This record gives sequence, structure tokens and C-alpha cells, in this order.
Amino acid sequence: MNVIVGITGGIAAYKSPMLVRLLVKAGHTVRCVATEHALEFVTRVTLETVSGNSLYSDLFAPANAHSTEHISLKDWGDAMVVAPATANIIGKMASGIGDDALSTLLLSFSRKPLLMAPAMNTQMWECPAVQRNVATLKADGVRFVEPAAGELACGSTGTGRMAEPEEIAQALENMLAAAQGQWLAGCRVLVTAGPTYERIDSVRFIGNYSSGKMGFALAEALASHGAEVELVTGPTALKTNARGVHRIDVESAREMYAAATERFPSCTAAILSAAVADYRPEHTADHKLKKQGDEGMTLTLVQNPDILATLGQMKQQEQTLVGFALETDNEAANARRKLERKNLDYIVLNSLRDAGAGFGVDTNRVTIMSREGNTYSTPLLSKREVAEEIVRHCLAPSCS
Repeated sequence: MNVIVGITGGIAAYKSPMLVRLLVKAGHTVRCVATEHALEFVTRVTLETVSGNSLYSDLFAPANAHSTEHISLKDWGDAMVVAPATANIIGKMASGIGDDALSTLLLSFSRKPLLMAPAMNTQMWECPAVQRNVATLKADGVRFVEPAAGELACGSTGTGRMAEPEEIAQALENMLAAAQGQWLAGCRVLVTAGPTYERIDSVRFIGNYSSGKMGFALAEALASHGAEVELVTGPTALKTNARGVHRIDVESAREMYAAATERFPSCTAAILSAAVADYRPEHTADHKLKKQGDEGMTLTLVQNPDILATLGQMKQQEQTLVGFALETDNEAANARRKLERKNLDYIVLNSLRDAGAGFGVDTNRVTIMSREGNTYSTPLLSKREVAEEIVRHCLAPSCS
């Protein structure tokens, strides 16, 4: 997931790089946002090195990728943690004050999973105004990792010490797991799965080795998080009893095209994982064709309609479109060109060079590429686990 780590000006900021490292190690993409005073305790170079991404600290910096960076970051992030969270930043958010990079981002992030790890002197933590502010934020849905008791920077002992990075990281994972339970409720998602069969005659067809396992795993993952799924599938022996999955069986590419284009306008998103035949026989016999002797047989093929490109043309701004690319050479470059040419938001790259990935097997290894140029590669996982990764990376921005 995309996680934003906010850092404020407290001595506990020296622990923030370790928290960032833990989140990156757990597979999250992390961006740091720091206040001016935070950079008195931890450097820009440190935070950019451990996160692998640029630091956002100046609301009006010319180097910002967007003029409203706090809004674009809100759109990018799936969750946010502020560690350390000083009394100042807690009070600003509780009062609706946004006067720097971090505080403006926090105000825009109020409807997404947000975790705060307070750190301050005991007298400050026990101040009635601070406790009122904490209570206000909790009532608004902000989660807290309560400060621990121990030796403080001033030399005294009491409650106010920031929780350890490992505890904060685990609290974030717990918050994400709870938030993901039904986070797709209200979303309608189109999924295509399996192969298509292009008939030559009454008994023969042109097809491929797709089993449909990846598409069915995607449909079940989406449904488990509350989505209503329109599963348009080519011929497969697979079955699903997942609640919320409406199955539409088709055979040919043209039938899949008709089913997909009919349903896409009413969907929040579409994930097209089917292995659709690019070509079909120009003529189909209604009986079994006989051998033609030693002369052989010539089939003339014509191109099928491009489902992904058509949905890319139909796509509205609020919709998300995810395609798949199965490549054997120049994988990344070919997938990126397909993403741009067909107006996709994400493309999921499979490579037949990867052992244990591809058609017919229960595992997969993919690379998810976004329109913005971000790339995330999974290890070899079960197809259900890969489906969860695809859903989280591609649909969290559109269905949050």
C-alpha cells in the first residue's frame, strides 16, 4: 500500500527513519512529510534514503510535483501515520488549522486511515487541552498509538514517550486490516477471466491455455472486500460461490466484448484479466470440416474487437481501468506502451519467463505499473494473494 509518514519536531523524530524502514520492508511504498522543526532532528537525506522517495516539507516549494501537493498526496496515499505527533500538530488538526505542508495534508486526509503516535513531556500529555484535542480526533475516527511510560528527553520519567517503531508499524497493519474489511462496499467492478474460443467449425476452435484462475481469484478478492462483481468469463471449469459475484458466461471474443461494454458504464472500475483471442476465423462452418487430402487447409483470420482499447475510450474520469499484459520479450517497455495506447490507469505485467507464473498454475508473479510511472513487483505468491495485491494497489484510490 501507499503509506505517508508524517514527522513533527520532537526528539522522538530520530526513531522515524526506523519506522519508515519497517514499512518499506513490509512491502509498502512510503513517502515522508516533515515539518520545518522536524528537520532539526532528522535530515532530508536520511528520510529520502530510507523511503526511496522525495520528501515533502514546503507547501510552496517550486520543486513540488503539483501546485496542490497536499491534495495529490492525499489521493496517492492509502493510509497515513504521524510519528512523532507533537501537541502542536494534534492541536492544529483538532482545530482544523492548516498552515504548513503536514497540517494541510492532515486536514485533507481525514476520511482515510490515519494513525498518530504522540510524543511529548508528561506535563504536556496530561494537559487538559491536549487531552480534549486527542478526544476530538478519536471521535473523528483518528487512531492513536498511546505514548509509553519511561525515561523522557528532559531526564524525568513519566508517560509521553513515543511508542517503539515496531509497535507503531504493527498498529498501522492492524488499522489497515480493519479498514480493508469492507472497504469496497458500494463499488461495482467488472472482471474478465479465462480464454475465448473462436470457432473453426462445429467441433474445433482457436483458443489458448488460460484457466481463468487469476480472474476468478480477483473476483473473489473483490467480493470479500464488499464489491459487487460482474464476472464475465470465457469457457472454464472453475466455479465460485462467492457472495456478490454475478457470473456471465461467454465463449467468443465478440461475446465478451458485448458483455463488457454493456456493463462497464455502470461500474466503478474494471480489471480485464481474460486472455482474449486477437483473431478469429473469417468463416465458421456449421458442421465438422473434413480433411482436404494432401493439400492441407487454409484459414483466413480476421481481427477481433479490442475490448481493452474500447473501454479505454469509454472510460470516465472517475473510473479505473486495469489491464493485463503477457509478454515474452521487452516486457516492461511493451507493457508501458500498452498502458498508454489503451488509456489504462494500471497494467499488470506477466512474463512467461518466470517459473511458476502464467497459464494453468496456482501461483503467479506480477509487476503492477501505474499511469504515473510507479512500479510494484510481487514475489511468487498464490494467485489469491496476487489478486489481493492487485486490488489494493489499483483500486484503493478509486474506491476510498
